[in-house]
Amino acid sequence: MLRIHFTPEDLQNIRISRRPDPLWELVCAACRFATHQGPLEFGAWRSTVRQRLAGDPAAGRALHTLQTLVPPAGYIPDFLTPSVPEGGLPAALEEIQATPPGRLREELGRLATARPLPPWTTTLGRPGDRGMRSLANSLNISARTLLQPRWAHARRAVRDDVDGRTRALLDGGVLALLHSLRPLARWNAPVLEVDYPTHRDLYLDGRGLRLVPSYFCWRRPTALADPALGPVLVYPVTARPLDSITLRDDGLDRLLGRTRTSVLVEVARGGPRTTSEVATAVGIALPSASYQLTVLRDGGLVASRREGQYVRHSVTPLGYRLLDGDAGESSRMGQEVGSAPELLHA
Repeated sequence: MLRIHFTPEDLQNIRISRRPDPLWELVCAACRFATHQGPLEFGAWRSTVRQRLAGDPAAGRALHTLQTLVPPAGYIPDFLTPSVPEGGLPAALEEIQATPPGRLREELGRLATARPLPPWTTTLGRPGDRGMRSLANSLNISARTLLQPRWAHARRAVRDDVDGRTRALLDGGVLALLHSLRPLARWNAPVLEVDYPTHRDLYLDGRGLRLVPSYFCWRRPTALADPALGPVLVYPVTARPLDSITLRDDGLDRLLGRTRTSVLVEVARGGPRTTSEVATAVGIALPSASYQLTVLRDGGLVASRREGQYVRHSVTPLGYRLLDGDAGESSRMGQEVGSAPELLHA
């Protein structure tokens, strides 16, 4: 169990990352790829990644470099996941390259006690050594290999989770936000008790806490190992099985019917919506909207979640695929994951 100790100042300084953190997603994705965890959630993704690796030797070498520093379980060096809220992957990779040599030696030394490391890791950060730039290049290539196939879905899953946390905060304050982390964590004032593989205490001491929802994080939250660094709690969001169905033109109307399609489109356009909001927006009676949402939910296209006296509906990844909405989301990969060609071709 991880026990996070809050002061009154810390309760006033809780932040939630609104978008997937590329490096945390990369580290977690490397762990998921190396294991058989989540066969329904990640099985198809692993097959896609293996196909990419089979046709791209450079990607395979880059992933091997990443996996050298990221074991499937146990300690992972903190310098691989710096806190860079803005700038996406390019800014984060620059931060990694600027890691002080003393910190590199300390963290890699700790990793070396758990697993043997190749000789190139001992020269990282030395004057004149290009190892950190080469490492950044490998991380950039690995991000494209591991993250790109699911980046649109990661964005949506994180967005839906943040929407829910935000409503909890607006409706019930900070305590409601902390209680919303169940069953991953339990608020026992003034301590947040987190499901964690080891027993440790983290004292925030007025620094606050950054909550980072993660698509590739699995089962239980994770955090930085060094308590002196800015406190972060990375927690998993729902990763649902996906189908690759895409309909064009009026195909969706023919499949679902015009009214049901309108309901699905309205939920996708407006984010999590109540039944009455959907009925008003589409222009149908409340019982009809309730029936259409039930059919969509039974078909796996819509997910419903009760929040107090309301039930809010959101579109699942499969629903988005039916709406053919991936193109716009995937285009953002160039901005958030690997948009720096000088790193890619270093």
